[in-house]
Amino acid sequence: MYISISDRNGGKRDLAGADISPAGPRGKPFRLSPVILCLGVVSMLTDVSSESVSAILPLYITGFLGLSTIAFGILDGINQGASAIVRIAAGHASDRLGRPKRVALAGYGLSMVARMGLLFASGFWALTGVVTADRIGKGIRTAPRDALIAVSAQPEYLARHFGVHRMLDNIGAASGPLLAFFILMLVPNGYGIVFVVSLAFAAIGVAALALLVPNLKTGEPRGSGPASKTRPAWGFRWRLLREPGIGRLLVAAGILGLLTVGDGFIYLVLQDRDSFAVQWFPLLYVGTNVVFLVLAVPLGRLADRWGKARVFVAGHVALLACYLLAAAPLGGLGPTVACLVLLGAFYAATDGVLAALASQLTPPDKLATGLGAAQTVVALSRMAASAGFGVLWFALGPSTAMTVVGGCLAAAVAASWFILRGGLRQRTAV
Repeated sequence: MYISISDRNGGKRDLAGADISPAGPRGKPFRLSPVILCLGVVSMLTDVSSESVSAILPLYITGFLGLSTIAFGILDGINQGASAIVRIAAGHASDRLGRPKRVALAGYGLSMVARMGLLFASGFWALTGVVTADRIGKGIRTAPRDALIAVSAQPEYLARHFGVHRMLDNIGAASGPLLAFFILMLVPNGYGIVFVVSLAFAAIGVAALALLVPNLKTGEPRGSGPASKTRPAWGFRWRLLREPGIGRLLVAAGILGLLTVGDGFIYLVLQDRDSFAVQWFPLLYVGTNVVFLVLAVPLGRLADRWGKARVFVAGHVALLACYLLAAAPLGGLGPTVACLVLLGAFYAATDGVLAALASQLTPPDKLATGLGAAQTVVALSRMAASAGFGVLWFALGPSTAMTVVGGCLAAAVAASWFILRGGLRQRTAV
């Protein structure tokens, strides 16, 4: 069924209401789509795989392999941003084919193959190749998967549906590091076992996607005229992204992404401050993902009622508080837990909400392209942030580096609010 931009955001009146005035959605009761439930299960299995590896990667690189924080910064930057190089192309291919599942399946499959490489990679360059392949797989799958969510969701509950998906996603994201923690508790330096378990979950996730998720069409106009059957040309056109509002969203997301350092660095700052045993390190990921899991749906619901842009910006305020708390000379369990809560709240308020906001501002025949563009900007800017923070840490030390980034983020949060508000008004005026 054709779902227009007005359908997805409830029309211009709701666009303004959802993001500038506090009016909430009206109409049908919330019903979870089975497609979104299946996609959530696939993401959950895949996140058990990816997050079990991510949770041990900082220690594996700096402790087990003995590489520097600059090397970790480069690898973490790749982890954050390598997927960016294919996200727009994958989104455009998805729009052109009109069958997002096929493109998503290719991405999930590539990440599964990359997991096999982890069993054999032990040097910096080999790890770089494996991490890059894994992230490219993520880049290929993300936009078409979000396009499937967008066309399967009730328009008036778009952010809430994304929140449900992110909640399931984060059950896996919390379980993966927990799994890694128990493996390292039972087998010290058992990194190889973590990699094998990660591969098994990746394979199950690919099988679940192939067998459980229907091969839905996207961008199909409701009308039956000739124009309804047109699809975007194969050649990519940047003007596809010149839709009212989407450009300002990309600018704001890029500015904020440049000041979002990788989670691994935040955890290394906490570990450097408190000097706790390395076996506990994966639990930092668990704590963050549990908070994300708990808050994803409530904050998605809040975004639908209070405004997606407001919740998105508020999430970055939580990230700013996390930076400042991590940099403060306050050791002990309380400040560490508070940092994890703030970081989890940041993800709950921004991850699915950004996708919902991009869906709202993009016409249906360019849906995956618009989602891919937003994800590309975020991934590229975060890649630069991680690489830069590795150098900043090396030059200034962890606390000072975190304080400097926090100060810059405070200014960026204020600027991004005005940029987003202008973009929403621009869209409303169309």
